Amino acid sequence: MASTKPGERKLQILQTLAAMLEHPKGEKVTTAALAAKVAVSEAALYRHFASKAQMFEGLIEFIEASIFGLINQINESQEDGMVQAQSIIMMLLNFAERNPGMTRVLIGDALVNEDERLQLRMNQLAERMEMAFRQSLRLAASQGHFAEEEAQARASLLCSFVMGRWLRFAKTGFKLLPTEQATMHVALLLR
Repeated sequence: MASTKPGERKLQILQTLAAMLEHPKGEKVTTAALAAKVAVSEAALYRHFASKAQMFEGLIEFIEASIFGLINQINESQEDGMVQAQSIIMMLLNFAERNPGMTRVLIGDALVNEDERLQLRMNQLAERMEMAFRQSLRLAASQGHFAEEEAQARASLLCSFVMGRWLRFAKTGFKLLPTEQATMHVALLLR
């Protein structure tokens, strides 16, 4: 058996878990099914993760690092608040489209019957996402795009739009893409 570098097996487990989540009507994601897909024993899974919840936390950490790292890049590269908001929306929709298994985590679907703290963490992610929209829209308001008092309501609306698109994508078995007509919808929302 070829030896793996430190961290490689852990990454392989998380990638396999994400891939299993891409099949919403497929088998239930159990540690036994995951171990079989990775071709290791359940005990080997538990050498890398203390629990199944910890495996999901690993996915959530990847999602958070990816999304908020990209939001920071957008904010640093764009000076116009409206362009920031538009870019953030499109990035979030594209992220889901490229990562269907992660989308099930984002909407909480994959976290049903798992540790309650995982759903709380996803709720915090949504709050941080709305805060990022609020920050961009306050900048847009200061640049004269609309009245300052609209920033909060617009941020909430944009967050709801993104989450609704994620939900629709997952609930249609990943058939209706989140980016479908998104450019037109975003233009209407940011008008």
